[in-house]
Amino acid sequence: MTELPVPPSAPITGDALAARVAAVRDEVSKAFIGQPEVLDQILVALLAGGHVLIEGVPGLGKTLLVRALSAVLGCNFARVQFTPDLMPSDVSGHAVWDTKSETFVVRRGPIFTNLLLADEINRAPAKTQSALLEAMQEQQVTIEGHSFELPPPFMTLATQNPVEQEGTYPLPEAQLDRFLLKVLIDYPEHADEVAMVTAISSGKVAADFDLSQLETVLQPGEIVALQQGTAATVVDAAVIDYAVRIATATRKWPGIALGAGPRGSLALVRAARAQAVLSGRDFVTPDDIREIATPALRHRIALAPELQIEGQDADQVLQALLARVEAPRK
Repeated sequence: MTELPVPPSAPITGDALAARVAAVRDEVSKAFIGQPEVLDQILVALLAGGHVLIEGVPGLGKTLLVRALSAVLGCNFARVQFTPDLMPSDVSGHAVWDTKSETFVVRRGPIFTNLLLADEINRAPAKTQSALLEAMQEQQVTIEGHSFELPPPFMTLATQNPVEQEGTYPLPEAQLDRFLLKVLIDYPEHADEVAMVTAISSGKVAADFDLSQLETVLQPGEIVALQQGTAATVVDAAVIDYAVRIATATRKWPGIALGAGPRGSLALVRAARAQAVLSGRDFVTPDDIREIATPALRHRIALAPELQIEGQDADQVLQALLARVEAPRK
């Protein structure tokens, strides 16, 4: 594996932070056409040092988005296609017997990278999905009783098909809670789809975007500095209280069988800092909390059966909840 540069000691803040983020957004947009809110939510998770669960039907560009992001960020990248027969050791690694040295040697798995694409994660059973838990939470992997740190930055971007489709396994609640955001990708607008088809098909045999056209605008060390700068974004005590009141409301809201825990409150504040950075500010407003609340909480709540029968989804319930929780006044 390529050795990563030593991360800078000084965080990148202010105009420099906003400029670097804008450069990444512009470059990735050349490959992932349309749905800018999806790309922004991915960048929010990157800046906040979190992980993302991306959901959508096949063929909407989920994998292309992650591959384009890795090319632009200059990060080491690994892709794991999750299947029903995939074993946990296929992801994390395992010890093998070396006949020359007559000792066991650890063979590291694809998880030892910067950006890990866990493609169609819900096609593997829970035992294999859980291989990511330690890495996502503690930035390390344990193999044969020995812990190995993962290279910074480390980010898991897992894609999944909707659970209604045949041959999929719902992710356990404990794993869902480790994802900072759950991002939904829908069908593109007509104009965006025309632009995408034109860009990919013009004079080419391949059926995918040529990522060599993308410019690398960051390096791993710079990403760590951007994350440090994002963490320094100012959050007023009243805004933190607002985030906690939203998470608390999910535990008492009629029709929600399982509400968000304290990790949900923390996710709101972390993601809101990054949302403020994308907006060019060095402080968080209540609007940042509201804007990021749905992707930060939609996978942390479970609806009661009666709401599911009525055809309501988590996003609709969260929008009604957000309209009732009073925001702090400026």
